[in-house]
Amino acid sequence: MKIGLISDTHGHLDPRISAVFAGVEHILHAGDIGSESLLDALRVIAPVTAVLGNTDNNLRDRGFRNVERCKLGGRAFLLIHAGRPHDLSGDMRQMIFDKDKPDVVVFGHTHQPERIVENGVTFINPGSASRPRMHQPPTVAIAEIHADGRIEVRWLKLDA
Repeated sequence: MKIGLISDTHGHLDPRISAVFAGVEHILHAGDIGSESLLDALRVIAPVTAVLGNTDNNLRDRGFRNVERCKLGGRAFLLIHAGRPHDLSGDMRQMIFDKDKPDVVVFGHTHQPERIVENGVTFINPGSASRPRMHQPPTVAIAEIHADGRIEVRWLKLDA
Protein backbone atom coordinates (compact mmCIF):
# COMPACT_ATOMS: atom_id res chain seq x y z
CA MET A 1 0.00 0.00 0.00
CA LYS A 2 1.24 3.48 -0.87
CA ILE A 3 0.34 6.49 1.27
CA GLY A 4 0.99 10.11 0.37
CA LEU A 5 2.35 12.23 3.23
CA ILE A 6 2.01 16.00 3.03
CA SER A 7 2.13 18.93 5.42
CA ASP A 8 2.31 22.69 5.61
CA THR A 9 0.57 23.50 2.34
CA HIS A 10 -0.71 26.83 3.73
CA GLY A 11 -3.44 27.01 1.08
CA HIS A 12 -1.15 26.31 -1.88
CA LEU A 13 -1.33 22.96 -3.67
CA ASP A 14 1.67 22.56 -5.93
CA PRO A 15 0.42 21.44 -9.37
CA ARG A 16 2.99 18.61 -9.36
CA ILE A 17 1.31 16.91 -6.38
CA SER A 18 -1.25 15.03 -8.48
CA ALA A 19 1.52 13.40 -10.54
CA VAL A 20 3.71 12.71 -7.51
CA PHE A 21 0.80 11.14 -5.59
CA ALA A 22 -0.55 9.17 -8.58
CA GLY A 23 -1.22 5.63 -7.36
CA VAL A 24 -1.36 6.37 -3.63
CA GLU A 25 -4.29 4.77 -1.84
CA HIS A 26 -4.59 7.32 0.95
CA ILE A 27 -3.18 10.76 1.79
CA LEU A 28 -2.26 11.96 5.28
CA HIS A 29 -2.06 15.76 5.70
CA ALA A 30 -0.26 16.82 8.90
CA GLY A 31 -1.75 20.29 9.26
CA ASP A 32 -1.35 23.91 8.24
CA ILE A 33 -3.75 23.04 5.44
CA GLY A 34 -4.95 26.53 4.61
CA SER A 35 -8.33 25.76 3.05
CA GLU A 36 -10.84 22.99 2.70
CA SER A 37 -10.74 23.40 -1.08
CA LEU A 38 -7.12 22.24 -0.96
CA LEU A 39 -8.27 19.01 0.72
CA ASP A 40 -11.00 18.66 -1.92
CA ALA A 41 -8.29 18.78 -4.59
CA LEU A 42 -6.32 16.08 -2.75
CA ARG A 43 -9.48 13.95 -2.41
CA VAL A 44 -9.59 13.73 -6.20
CA ILE A 45 -6.33 11.75 -5.93
CA ALA A 46 -7.19 9.53 -2.92
CA PRO A 47 -9.09 9.58 0.40
CA VAL A 48 -7.59 12.11 2.84
CA THR A 49 -7.13 12.17 6.59
CA ALA A 50 -6.06 15.58 7.86
CA VAL A 51 -5.42 17.36 11.16
CA LEU A 52 -5.40 20.99 12.11
CA GLY A 53 -2.17 22.94 12.21
CA ASN A 54 -1.38 26.04 14.23
CA THR A 55 -2.48 28.28 11.32
CA ASP A 56 -5.77 26.49 10.58
CA ASN A 57 -8.09 28.61 12.74
CA ASN A 58 -10.44 28.96 9.75
CA LEU A 59 -11.02 25.17 9.76
CA ARG A 60 -11.60 24.64 13.50
CA ASP A 61 -15.39 24.70 13.16
CA ARG A 62 -15.42 22.29 10.19
CA GLY A 63 -14.96 19.06 12.14
CA PHE A 64 -11.18 18.76 11.82
CA ARG A 65 -9.29 17.70 14.92
CA ASN A 66 -5.78 18.12 16.31
CA VAL A 67 -5.12 14.37 16.39
CA GLU A 68 -6.29 11.53 14.16
CA ARG A 69 -5.59 7.82 14.28
CA CYS A 70 -6.03 5.44 11.38
CA LYS A 71 -5.05 1.94 10.28
CA LEU A 72 -3.64 1.67 6.78
CA GLY A 73 -2.11 -1.44 5.30
CA GLY A 74 -2.29 -3.15 8.68
CA ARG A 75 -0.21 -0.43 10.36
CA ALA A 76 -1.32 2.11 12.95
CA PHE A 77 -0.77 5.77 12.10
CA LEU A 78 -1.16 8.80 14.34
CA LEU A 79 -1.40 12.19 12.67
CA ILE A 80 -0.55 15.44 14.50
CA HIS A 81 0.88 18.78 13.47
CA ALA A 82 3.70 19.56 15.90
CA GLY A 83 5.19 16.20 16.77
CA ARG A 84 8.96 16.04 17.14
CA PRO A 85 9.43 13.55 20.01
CA HIS A 86 11.47 15.84 22.26
CA ASP A 87 8.92 18.67 21.86
CA LEU A 88 5.84 16.66 22.90
CA SER A 89 3.84 17.55 25.99
CA GLY A 90 3.51 14.92 28.70
CA ASP A 91 -0.09 14.17 27.70
CA MET A 92 0.86 13.75 24.04
CA ARG A 93 3.85 11.53 24.91
CA GLN A 94 1.56 9.35 27.01
CA MET A 95 -0.98 9.13 24.18
CA ILE A 96 1.70 8.14 21.67
CA PHE A 97 3.62 5.69 23.81
CA ASP A 98 0.67 4.07 25.64
CA LYS A 99 -0.62 0.55 25.05
CA ASP A 100 -2.15 1.57 21.70
CA LYS A 101 1.01 3.18 20.42
CA PRO A 102 1.14 3.74 16.69
CA ASP A 103 3.70 2.33 14.33
CA VAL A 104 4.11 5.73 12.67
CA VAL A 105 3.51 9.33 13.73
CA VAL A 106 3.18 11.72 10.80
CA PHE A 107 3.79 15.35 11.71
CA GLY A 108 4.70 18.69 10.18
CA HIS A 109 5.22 22.19 11.59
CA THR A 110 9.02 22.42 11.20
CA HIS A 111 8.80 22.50 7.37
CA GLN A 112 11.81 20.17 7.27
CA PRO A 113 11.78 16.54 6.14
CA GLU A 114 12.92 14.13 8.81
CA ARG A 115 12.65 10.63 10.22
CA ILE A 116 13.11 9.95 13.93
CA VAL A 117 12.67 6.64 15.74
CA GLU A 118 11.93 6.70 19.46
CA ASN A 119 10.77 3.82 21.63
CA GLY A 120 9.76 1.75 18.60
CA VAL A 121 7.69 4.53 17.01
CA THR A 122 8.77 6.07 13.70
CA PHE A 123 8.13 9.81 13.41
CA ILE A 124 7.95 11.10 9.82
CA ASN A 125 7.83 14.72 8.71
CA PRO A 126 7.24 15.03 4.95
CA GLY A 127 8.55 18.61 5.02
CA SER A 128 6.64 21.54 3.62
CA ALA A 129 4.83 21.21 0.31
CA SER A 130 4.69 25.00 -0.06
CA ARG A 131 7.02 26.95 2.22
CA PRO A 132 10.23 25.06 2.91
CA ARG A 133 12.90 26.42 5.23
CA MET A 134 16.69 26.29 5.30
CA HIS A 135 16.94 26.77 1.52
CA GLN A 136 15.34 23.38 0.87
CA PRO A 137 12.94 22.69 -1.98
CA PRO A 138 9.29 21.89 -1.22
CA THR A 139 8.86 18.20 -0.37
CA VAL A 140 6.28 15.50 0.24
CA ALA A 141 6.79 11.85 1.07
CA ILE A 142 5.44 8.46 0.06
CA ALA A 143 5.17 5.70 2.65
CA GLU A 144 4.97 2.23 1.18
CA ILE A 145 3.81 -0.65 3.34
CA HIS A 146 5.21 -3.91 1.98
CA ALA A 147 3.59 -7.34 2.25
CA ASP A 148 5.99 -8.25 5.09
CA GLY A 149 4.79 -5.19 7.07
CA ARG A 150 7.96 -3.19 6.50
CA ILE A 151 7.40 0.53 5.92
CA GLU A 152 9.63 2.33 3.45
CA VAL A 153 9.50 6.14 3.22
CA ARG A 154 10.77 8.21 0.29
CA TRP A 155 10.92 11.99 0.25
CA LEU A 156 10.23 13.65 -3.07
CA LYS A 157 11.42 17.14 -3.97
CA LEU A 158 8.89 19.22 -5.86
CA ASP A 159 11.49 21.36 -7.61
CA ALA A 160 12.67 18.73 -10.06
